[in-house]
Amino acid sequence: MTAAVTTDTELDEAPATGDGGRGAARRFGVLALAAAVVVGLLLGYAGGLLTPALTRPGDNSAEAGFARDMTTHHAQAVAMGLLAFQQGQDPEVRQIGVDIATGQQGEIGIMQTWLRSWHLDPTGDQPPMAWMPDGAGLVKNGLMPGMATPEEMAKLRAAKGREFDVLFLTMMRQHHLGGVHMIQGILDQGHDEDVLAVAQTMKNTQQTDLTNIQAALKRLGG
Repeated sequence: MTAAVTTDTELDEAPATGDGGRGAARRFGVLALAAAVVVGLLLGYAGGLLTPALTRPGDNSAEAGFARDMTTHHAQAVAMGLLAFQQGQDPEVRQIGVDIATGQQGEIGIMQTWLRSWHLDPTGDQPPMAWMPDGAGLVKNGLMPGMATPEEMAKLRAAKGREFDVLFLTMMRQHHLGGVHMIQGILDQGHDEDVLAVAQTMKNTQQTDLTNIQAALKRLGG
């Protein structure tokens, strides 16, 4: 298994509309964003290669569990961010989506490169969240903290206009809150200095995102 660039197949299936060319421009924008996500992933891989391999975390280490689980967690955020870019009505919502999609795809690249440099598989034999002391109790219906259900993702895809904007912000707020909890877990338990440094940056970024999301929700009356 390798870390694939996260895309949402429905993004490429939007019908053409008689909107004076705006639909074509939007599709071009989606392609540009997809290219940016790919670049972010490659930069993430390059950043991950800089991690020293003097002492490698083991297969059941907190670092390995975090890298695997946060890759999955991030992948859903990237999918949501791409949806926000395509379907968002509010410019700030679209920008939040772009920032999250490109930023977290780059972090996926870093985490997958860690696993390769540690000579570990992208997936392990431990259940999700097993690396955290309270992890088992945080998994609900197979989903890690903050992750949306398939039904919630389907509802987001179907939403339009302001309804979409508010729903996206609400779901991403919950997603980030869960992600921050997981990041704090590796900050509390991890020993690899490079992993801890990247995790702290992740936490800072997501906390800034949460501030912006909350302000946008308040402005939109969500």
